[in-house]
Order: sequence, then structure tokens, then C-alpha cells
Amino acid sequence: MKTKYGLQMFSLRDLTERDMEAALRAVSEIGYSFVEYAGFYGHSAEQIREWQDKYGLTCSGTHTGWPELLPENIEATIAYHKTIGNKNIIVPGADLSTLEKIIDFCTVMNKAQLRLAKEGISLAYHNHHTEFFVMPWGSTIHSELEKRGTFDFELDTYWLYHAGVDPIATMERLRNRVHVIHLKDGIPESGGRALGEGGAPVAAVREAAIAMGLRMVVESEGLNPTGIEEVTRCMNYLKGLEA
Repeated sequence: MKTKYGLQMFSLRDLTERDMEAALRAVSEIGYSFVEYAGFYGHSAEQIREWQDKYGLTCSGTHTGWPELLPENIEATIAYHKTIGNKNIIVPGADLSTLEKIIDFCTVMNKAQLRLAKEGISLAYHNHHTEFFVMPWGSTIHSELEKRGTFDFELDTYWLYHAGVDPIATMERLRNRVHVIHLKDGIPESGGRALGEGGAPVAAVREAAIAMGLRMVVESEGLNPTGIEEVTRCMNYLKGLEA
């Protein structure tokens, strides 16, 4: 395939917790080129890097909880991510239900972004659907993050679709702060699906991402009937688009 795709390892959560190496081996065999981690399950950075190298994978990013970016934790976080070759830390969500919580969150994130930048590591926030609903104070959570934050964004295009927001228009609007997207499918009323099996505009999003030069990370959350089988169907769908 001429286009390279990554996989968010949450898609294989039925396997990663008990056998991370087997999960990474499967990712490589299916045809994904890079991985975005969703936890390391106690494995050392050296072990993770050894498995990546063994199976010809690179780490394109990680989903890392924001407490790991606090001053007392950030140096250990930096050391781990440098060892695995990761240059992109993504916070996968937070309790941002009040303006005060958003302000506190952005204070931590902005400070962390400055420290990470000195190590050549970017920092981004990953959305769900609720960040695009108008809140009681009159604006959306995402608009407040855009205004108050100095960090970037990883757009989850399915959650944008779920919220009734045009994912491609949002990619274009935030293109200076977006370098990676989640390529993802699903049905709002009943959850995630493999690519091509839901209602999200996956093919159009993919074309737009290619045109914008954005990295694409596949995420498929249904474990139907297993994570490996579902992400294999995702890859087969992408190969069909390539053809």
C-alpha cells in the first residue's frame, strides 16, 4: 500500500493487557506501519522498543493521562517516551465539565507543552463528542481549549461525526494545530464499527487527510468478534480504497 496507516492499540485491548508482544506482531502482520499506544501494562520502555524494532513498527504517538504531565511526573514521562522513540504525546480526555476545570487543565497542559517542546515532543488533546456541545456557560469545551491552550489536537473524526460536526471542515479549520487524526467509523446510536461498516464519512475523511498531509491512525473499538479480526477488516477496507 502506498499510504501508511497506524493503529491505536486500544483497538486490541482484548489482547494487549495479556500479551503486548503478540498484539504488536499482529499489527505488523496485518499491514499497519506504526502504533499509537493506550497504556504499556507495566512493560519497560526498553522492552516496548525491542518489540517495535523486532516487528518493524514505529511509535507515532501515545495516549497518556494528563497527570503524567504534572511537574512531579513529567521527567519520567519524557524519559520513557524518548526511549520508545515517541515524539507525540496525546491526552485522551479529561474532566472538563466546568470553566474552572478547563482553566486548570490548560495551565497544566501549557506548562507541559513548553517542557516537552524542548525535547522535540509535541502535545495534543484528543476529543470525544461532548467537547462540541454548547455548555451552560455559552461556549463549547473544545472552543475553550482552542482559545486557552497552546497545545495541538488529535481529531477523532468519528466523535466529530457523532456530535453532528463536519469532520473535514474541522480538520481544515484547525489544520495548523492538527497533525494526526483518528480514522474511525461507527453508528451514533449503537457504537463503533470497523471502517466501512458504520455511517461516518470515512472515505472522504481519508482523502482529505491525504490532501492535508495528516497522519492517520485507525481506531476500531468494537472487538467484533475480536480486536484482531476487526482491525483486519479495517485494513482490508483501506486496501479496497487504495485499489
